[in-house]
Amino acid sequence: MSSKKSPVSPDSATPAFTNQLVQEKSPYLLQHAHNPVDWYPWNNTALEAARTQDKPIFLSIGYSACHWCHVMERESFEDENIAQILNTHFISIKVDREERPDIDEIYMTAVQMMTGHGGWPLSAFLLPDGRPFYGGTYFPPDSRHGRIGFRSLITQLADAYENRRDEVNAVAQSITEDLRNATRQRPLTAPTGALQPQTLLQAAWEDMESRFDEQNGGFGAAPKFPPHHTLRLLTETRPPQSGVTMLTRTLDKMALGGIYDHIGGGFHRYATDVVWLLPHFEKMLYDNALLARVYAQAATHTGNSAYARIARETCDWVLRDMTDPLGGFHAALDADSEGEEGKYYVWTPEQVHHLLGAVAGAEFCARYNIVAEGNFYEEATGHPTGTNIPHLGIGVGATYLPDVLEPTIAESREKLRHTRDQRIPPGKDDKVITAWNGLMIGALAVAGKILNEPRYTEAAERAARFCLTTLRPQGELLRRYARGEAGLPAFLDDYAYLADGLLDLSESTGDDHWLSEACSLADTLITRFWDTEEGGFFFAGSGHEELIARSKDLFDGALPSANGVAARVLIRLEERTGRTDYGDKARTLLHIYRGMLHRAPQGTHTLLGVALQAFTEGVSSAEPVTLLPQGTNSIRVTPGESQNLNFSLQMASGYHVNARIPNQAHLIPTLATVTTNAPASIGPVKYPQAAEWNVLGQTLHIYHGEAVFQVPIMLATDAPTGEYHVTLTIRCQVCHDTACLPPQEFQARVGIVVPPVT
Repeated sequence: MSSKKSPVSPDSATPAFTNQLVQEKSPYLLQHAHNPVDWYPWNNTALEAARTQDKPIFLSIGYSACHWCHVMERESFEDENIAQILNTHFISIKVDREERPDIDEIYMTAVQMMTGHGGWPLSAFLLPDGRPFYGGTYFPPDSRHGRIGFRSLITQLADAYENRRDEVNAVAQSITEDLRNATRQRPLTAPTGALQPQTLLQAAWEDMESRFDEQNGGFGAAPKFPPHHTLRLLTETRPPQSGVTMLTRTLDKMALGGIYDHIGGGFHRYATDVVWLLPHFEKMLYDNALLARVYAQAATHTGNSAYARIARETCDWVLRDMTDPLGGFHAALDADSEGEEGKYYVWTPEQVHHLLGAVAGAEFCARYNIVAEGNFYEEATGHPTGTNIPHLGIGVGATYLPDVLEPTIAESREKLRHTRDQRIPPGKDDKVITAWNGLMIGALAVAGKILNEPRYTEAAERAARFCLTTLRPQGELLRRYARGEAGLPAFLDDYAYLADGLLDLSESTGDDHWLSEACSLADTLITRFWDTEEGGFFFAGSGHEELIARSKDLFDGALPSANGVAARVLIRLEERTGRTDYGDKARTLLHIYRGMLHRAPQGTHTLLGVALQAFTEGVSSAEPVTLLPQGTNSIRVTPGESQNLNFSLQMASGYHVNARIPNQAHLIPTLATVTTNAPASIGPVKYPQAAEWNVLGQTLHIYHGEAVFQVPIMLATDAPTGEYHVTLTIRCQVCHDTACLPPQEFQARVGIVVPPVT
């Protein structure tokens, strides 16, 4: 089926053009099914056409929520003149990167090698055998601002292929050789001896500190992506105070800014500025799975219930707006609606006042920084739109992240959400991707347990059943479900992420059925994806199509390293089942690729987290010590009343910390400090009784097991009604029988509720 023009009038509902993408299931490919470009999907028919017609391939890769993909479609792929050039001189192939991440990874690497950068839409030009010879990302239709136009580019490349074939072949051969070396990810040189996870962790902390934006949170300059994997590592390793600051400031600033959807919940893809205000408005399932998990974990580790609110609102958005009737979770929401980026999400003061009335409208606009001049600027032009992205604060003037919203604000926000639901919504990519569902299953299982929300756990179980039945017909796991059909062989991330999510679900519910299913997935993963020559897991398995290169996913990107998650699954299975063959495979991978952990701490946080589990003897988790409020997380105190707040420092078996006054000068003492925003007098802290520990002929004073710290508080007699908090920080050095970790700080918070005077 070629892209032929139909003899219809302009008013006819029949599309003017139809190409071979009309037979596909992917929403992204179907968006291009009526372009005048004679698109093929990636299949043998397209590749054979390139060979038999002796034409180069124009490969365009994108995804349905990609704003600039839509821009290039409107500007170039709907242009009949450009389409004629492509149809005459090229075989044009469209790929949904979410369906075929193997193709995307290979040609993205090639374009990054050629240009020094990547992104979507990905535009690659290949010989008929698949070897790339030129590439880039978005091209405008005509040359401007020093950037070559797409029309001119394809004309020049067609001429080069037809008249300077030897030159094109030489370039393609050179790029392909480099590409095969780059995607294979061979082991890097590493220090001799055993892998030292604590040394690597220290290097990772130092790398984070060197890149940390102290004012705005996050790492590096704009554009700013949520640092999912860094945040997870920080929540699971009990970092020093600088790490706690990096974690909490980043979580606070993201949740205060415009990257968070304050009306409907959930996070947008990334911020185009350093203060997290101006987002790229698409919403991806995987971003929200990774962030919901981190906020839920941070809530329990820090005692900050504001993080629980953000986790809960994000999970609620997924259940409300992204859940398929059959139980799986949809992939993404577009950035654009009615042809404009962000139109669905922005507001003017007039709209808010009309909906809420003058008083409530003014209060809401003041709370969410909705102003007459607007704060939303077009990314491409920098022009103000006169509309606003709701946010709670940015930069140095940002307020604290509230635990709960005032009742009037919460009520107004719900009114805005219901009104927004009546707008023309962004396009939804409603395909169900196995890997991303694995991430969401794990996030909901963890959040359900931490937040005591059974409906999250139930949604995770329903999605798990969908993945293990509809997406596993005849026992073969598949990549995606769309428009009533499951298809495409599953990749490494599908097996690894789903198994990891099932383990979370098993631990949250106590149901060993999910453990058994995780074992089954892991067994297949080892059989089909393990590299028997050099170790590690290939991204595409033994049953996949053979491309010009075979890649290994070892580094974290927008998604966690598939090798890292696979190794984590194997270590967790060893702990749950006692099968050392699982753990040995993971430790082999980590040992072979330990050079990457040494040389690239920024991109290997998932692998590092696994190494901390795999090589720290006597530790069953990454958290040998925790600090928690004893009893309740919140208490009621009336003005003038005294209370004792108890905090429990809990140490795993085999671990201890030095006492407040150790009897050796070189030992680091345990010190407790208290902060509060309550109108109250505090302290001094009452320390627990030290124990004596005899080692190497010396008697040391330590705390072990459980140590309770008592914080006296007396509320002022004129304390106003409201919610406050008391935070205890304990700085100590955690030691095992044979070694000590670097000094760390632990924090826990108790809420203070001052009731109204009756």
